[in-house]
Amino acid sequence: MSSSRPATLFDTPSRLLVKVCGLTRQPDADACAQAGVDLCGFIFHPSSPRGVTPAVAAGLHSHGMARVGVFVKQSADEVLAIMDAARLDFAQLHGGQDAAFCDRVGPERVIRAAWPQRHVDSAGLIAGTDRTALEAELAGLAPHVRCFLLDAGASGGGHGATMDWAALRGLAPGAPWLLAGGLTPDNAASAVAACGGHDPAMLIGVDLNSGVESAPGQKDATRVAAALAALRAA
Repeated sequence: MSSSRPATLFDTPSRLLVKVCGLTRQPDADACAQAGVDLCGFIFHPSSPRGVTPAVAAGLHSHGMARVGVFVKQSADEVLAIMDAARLDFAQLHGGQDAAFCDRVGPERVIRAAWPQRHVDSAGLIAGTDRTALEAELAGLAPHVRCFLLDAGASGGGHGATMDWAALRGLAPGAPWLLAGGLTPDNAASAVAACGGHDPAMLIGVDLNSGVESAPGQKDATRVAAALAALRAA
């Protein structure tokens, strides 16, 4: 661990946390830190245009930002080995890993991705029994994670798609959560507001990726700064 800050980062944060995922270059990490980003993400998925090796991630200086690794198909032992090699604080599990997997990595270090749009009714809405099913799925995992990341779509991530943010208002998943999916400098603040706003016990932050890029894996410092400014102002 680089400092004591990551260990307490998700403990009732007084302001909305911001994570920027898919970092591949040192200038992008520098720009994120300068803008005030709280967490930086590295993707360990070879087929992703933002994928990096543990050695590349280890060589990127994060300036005090908490370091998160995104994992899809690795085993728990592989996740642990990469976390050590890349100096990671948290593992973001993006492959539907179960509670036992989370426990093996360490619940205090797990950000578990989930996809609310897997639970939609015939009109494509997350409501009624579908919302109950979503909350039940998350509640079963909540004791095994530090927080959730609720992403758009039914799998994957970094695709720029959005979802019905208002459907997440008042969601009670049993653990705090980050919002992801198609967030940009223009819509991030309104997305948070639609979800009900920052709540230290529920919505604690956002995850930015493709919406602050000039190309896959290349962050745009101006867009990062604009998104942070909009979120902080809100």
